[in-house]
Amino acid sequence: MIRINDARQIKRSVREDTLAAGLLSEQVRAALQAAEAETATPAERAEMLMEIGIGLQTRPKSPDEINSAIELYDKALTVCPGELALLRSRILARKATALQAMPEQGTKSIELARSIFEAIMPELTQLATLEETAEAEMNLGLCIQSLAAVGRAKISEAIAAYQRALRTFTRTSHPKEYAILQNNLATAFLSMPMTDQRGKMREALAVQAFEEALKVVTLVDDPVEYAMLQNNLGNALQYVASSHVLENNLRALEAYDEALKVRTRETMPIEYANTISNKANCLWNLPGHASNSETGRGINLSMALVYYREAREIFLAHGDPGRAQIVSEASMQIERELMELSALLDRPTTLHS
Repeated sequence: MIRINDARQIKRSVREDTLAAGLLSEQVRAALQAAEAETATPAERAEMLMEIGIGLQTRPKSPDEINSAIELYDKALTVCPGELALLRSRILARKATALQAMPEQGTKSIELARSIFEAIMPELTQLATLEETAEAEMNLGLCIQSLAAVGRAKISEAIAAYQRALRTFTRTSHPKEYAILQNNLATAFLSMPMTDQRGKMREALAVQAFEEALKVVTLVDDPVEYAMLQNNLGNALQYVASSHVLENNLRALEAYDEALKVRTRETMPIEYANTISNKANCLWNLPGHASNSETGRGINLSMALVYYREAREIFLAHGDPGRAQIVSEASMQIERELMELSALLDRPTTLHS
């Protein structure tokens, strides 16, 4: 049964949605009417439609706004004079970014976005600014990376697009875009198979890319992004194939601790649970000190167990039984290892002559 307060909230929400949809329709209709005005040139009308589409697309509140933006871009393309190749490419680039943002079950929109970016890239390279071309390359890389995740593209093509964008978006000239590209590069490297010698190189490149991003993303200016990068760096360090396992794990623990400066249980519970789970896994795989390895190992395992139990509690409280089950199974394995270790420590020491 719905309580009175809840029912009122639902009615209010439906009414607000209806009003928003009505305002959106009116806004689009007015824009389309304005596009027919004879006082403006076709180029001016095309640009006006594109600008209104960008306004709708910026932080959209619903898929309707993205659809409306696409409708305006399509109208802009019909009025854009054929000889204005650069304006036409710019409108198409905006349409492609709208398609990227379109929520859908399949890949139809993202594949169309990819084809648009690939089609306009020669004209952008020839006619647009370096920044416009680099932005299109970055978005093309994102399209390909999304498609690669479902087996419909090669991730190496996404990496190539990111690297082309980095020729313009350097650390000193465009730090924000540089950090985004480095993070995307790192995740792209880590998504590739790691079964051969080249896999080890890609793992190292992923670590390097996260570290590059962290040279411009700071705890003070971008705390959420900083925490995400530190968490991802910790994961990359933890799993990288290297002869320096201990050093990498210790660096991973430092990265997780940096992430936890932002990801607290009170403010970002799910992210906090993810990071302490990662930290627990790192502690689980961390050997004890050489002079007292069993005792050190026991301390690491005990700390990992505490983190796993806390993460399980949070995942369950926030309706994520799948992750709760994963950390629960890890906790049970650690409990068994602690029991075996305890039995080993209780065993009488063998004296050697």
